[in-house]
Amino acid sequence: MSKGPVVILTALNLEYQAVHRKLASPQAHLHERGTRFEVGTAQGTSCRVALGLTSKGNHSAAVIAERAIQEFSPTAVLFVGVAGALWDATRLGDVVVASHVYAYHGGTSEDDGLKARPRVWEAPHGIIQLALHLDRLGDWADSASGQEHAPQVRFGAIAAGEIVQNSRVSAEATWIRQHYNDALAIEMEAAGVAQAGHLNGAPVAIIRGISDRADGTKNSTDDRNWQPQAAANAAAFAIRLAVELAGEQEETVVHRDDSVPSADRLDRHVTNTAHNSTVGIMAGSVTGSSVRMNTAPEEPEPLNLFAALHGFRDNLTRHRAEGDLDQDTYREASADLESAIRSAGEHTSDASKRAAMTLRRLRGLVVECPALMAELAPLIAAAGDRA
Repeated sequence: MSKGPVVILTALNLEYQAVHRKLASPQAHLHERGTRFEVGTAQGTSCRVALGLTSKGNHSAAVIAERAIQEFSPTAVLFVGVAGALWDATRLGDVVVASHVYAYHGGTSEDDGLKARPRVWEAPHGIIQLALHLDRLGDWADSASGQEHAPQVRFGAIAAGEIVQNSRVSAEATWIRQHYNDALAIEMEAAGVAQAGHLNGAPVAIIRGISDRADGTKNSTDDRNWQPQAAANAAAFAIRLAVELAGEQEETVVHRDDSVPSADRLDRHVTNTAHNSTVGIMAGSVTGSSVRMNTAPEEPEPLNLFAALHGFRDNLTRHRAEGDLDQDTYREASADLESAIRSAGEHTSDASKRAAMTLRRLRGLVVECPALMAELAPLIAAAGDRA
């Protein structure tokens, strides 16, 4: 996981305000292309949250999600808001956490009807495990909400499409319930955010409060009353999840630092200088040590970025062959690598900046392969030095 904040995105201003009310001291953060975020902390905690508004639809959600990932290198991305329930078992006000997301508009139209060809993204195992734990604790809901019944958290599929679904009898409503009958809720942004997270190596969680039943009542008084409550419930669970994710990240960083003997840490060095004397080293183990006599330390040779990137290409292919990367990730990573190689060969300041940015994006794609991550670190540094 990254050391960055938890990014929370919403599609509607109502949803944005529900999360915003739970942040302390939010400060505006303007992306260079005009996208506005607010960065604050979850009230009463040190958990940093970057909040953004995507507007409706999978396409805009995907663009803003990727922009947020590149800008903040987040611990996780949470997409939070309201959705319609597909089945009566899910109550209004309940919170649905997506175990997986269907992009249900994928299909092929044939003489005997529309055949489903969905894309599916599974939620990260660690996030689902943590969400299940918080559900068991049962202390996440806002006690001041005034709800007659405490909202429940439900785990299951969420269907994401490109239209507002507001019928139970239309041909499309029937088709969705036939082909995606395990989906608990339906909405319009989760597929875009899930795809952006997958391509950038960022963990994504979709958290939706149920405000209607997608049955023709979306514009009713009942729906208008339930929307704010459903958004508040989703925001309450998302903030609690964000705090726990940030806490786990801090524990992981501390554990890693403590598990490495201080003398062996890569960012610490011991230098002994002696003139006309005997030098001895007493230690349990010595790694990466050099002894020089009557000479100044040698300067390391500068990294040949262009050649190193070609070497990284070979290792990327090898890790794909060994099964460390899936085909989609390998394809996207290869495209980014070729772009970085082209930029590195141009030997201009602007080209070096492009190479560094592309390599950072590539790092997000190979985050599950520690060997490739370690190899990328000096390449990113070299590209940045040339900029």
